[in-house]
Amino acid sequence: MSHASDRYPKHPAVPDGQVPAVRVDALTVTAADGRHLLHEASLTLHPGRLVALTGPSGSGKTTLLRAVTGLLPPGTSRGAGRVDVLGHDVFSLTDRELRALRGSRLAYVGQDPGSGLNPRMRVRTLVRELAADPERDTVSALLAEVRLPDDGRLAARRPGALSGGQQRRVALARALARRPDVLLLDEPTAGLHPELRDEIGALLLHLAREHRLAVAFSCHDPELVARFADEAVELGGHLPGPRTASAAPGARRPVHRPEEPPETGPPVLEARDLRVAFGRRGQGAAALDGVGLRVRPGSALGIVGASGSGKTTLVRAVVGLQRVGSGSLSLDGTPLSTGLRGRTREQRRRIQLVTQNPLGALNPSRTIGAALGRPLRLHRRCPRSAVRHRVLDLLEQVGLPPAFADRYPHELSGGQRQRVAIARALAADPDVLICDEITSALDAGTGEAIMDLLTGLRERRGTTLILISHDLPLIADRTDTVLVLDAGRVVESGRTADVFAAPGHAATGALLNPAGAAEFHDERADRLR
Repeated sequence: MSHASDRYPKHPAVPDGQVPAVRVDALTVTAADGRHLLHEASLTLHPGRLVALTGPSGSGKTTLLRAVTGLLPPGTSRGAGRVDVLGHDVFSLTDRELRALRGSRLAYVGQDPGSGLNPRMRVRTLVRELAADPERDTVSALLAEVRLPDDGRLAARRPGALSGGQQRRVALARALARRPDVLLLDEPTAGLHPELRDEIGALLLHLAREHRLAVAFSCHDPELVARFADEAVELGGHLPGPRTASAAPGARRPVHRPEEPPETGPPVLEARDLRVAFGRRGQGAAALDGVGLRVRPGSALGIVGASGSGKTTLVRAVVGLQRVGSGSLSLDGTPLSTGLRGRTREQRRRIQLVTQNPLGALNPSRTIGAALGRPLRLHRRCPRSAVRHRVLDLLEQVGLPPAFADRYPHELSGGQRQRVAIARALAADPDVLICDEITSALDAGTGEAIMDLLTGLRERRGTTLILISHDLPLIADRTDTVLVLDAGRVVESGRTADVFAAPGHAATGALLNPAGAAEFHDERADRLR
């Protein structure tokens, strides 16, 4: 990983020593209806220190980070408090002065980085357009710094051809390209495998220590916070938990596992020999190369692999959102079109996907109640007169109060939007529910409760679950079988307990033992050269 010391020259006006780069004093942010999104929140950031923001979903972490940039959620106001950044009161700056501050000295990477990347631009252009250094190797150096070594193909891709974890690191590379003095990151390690989470944590600490950046990041991973953060600031939350929540935050409870369905009978969903390539006319690098999966009614399949191994591409292909070069799909033994337009409404209802980044999947002009009511009406899952009651019931199931039905997506935190996306998928009453990193933006207690809810669906309705996660203990607890992907290929599959107990491929071993992952990735890189 590149950490060239001359890439972050200090601006002469940057406060140093005991003078904070950022000071937030007793900040209160109030919604139009009088709700407090933040109440007397305080935060101090010094050059050379790494500060973590912790707290349950909805506690105000994102609101606080964005307030440092001078932005408040639409429809809210600052009730009290002050925010000083690099000697400036951000709420007293003109729009031009605020743009200049954000453009060169203050960088923010949001929780849903994909929504901030122009889908028509290639990675090299996205990074180069913000680079303060005009040297030709700047893009490659920045990508290597965020653990995205460029083999000549990744920089030529567009955001749609990247995994969620890769999009997150491209956004971080763009932020570092400007050589900021203050770096703010909202859940920068969400959706990344353990080795990469540690690499990003070490990178943030290095940037703070060696380049005297003031760095703050929000995080739900207490172990990562304990290892890398100099200080943790906990924000409180007052929302009810999901209906099934009963575990203490951070504790992993013994899980009641539904009985595994019998091996006999046709699979409810099957994919055979799927091939996907990104590039002009599908002639570029293979994202999936002959991948298949097979799930029975009421079973739970885990899909694991390093960031960029093809997990999200696979499930997008299964639901018809990703063009497939070759291969076939079947539902209950009946051929299923690989394109969404070739499927009946009933076939689309039966397979639902909860994406990794829900902001882009929720219509910003629709209230949460309208977003949940639409699949209920479209798929006729309840009488029209009962839609409102069912919407409120779905919100309760995922731990959100009834008042959220009248809010818009931008008024919710990332974790709250994730729960809305889960509720919307449940509204369709699917037979196969595919979940892509649905707990990565949730605190531990809420994540456990959401998984209890999904496990209950398996027991009551025989719903089939497909779970993508970098949380291997969650996969071990909640799935019957597992599929391991590496570089677009299935390298191992079988019963979860058997595969995790005695991995038969180096990629699986690297996931289970991050300490030995670096050697495996180096060997794979040598093979690909």
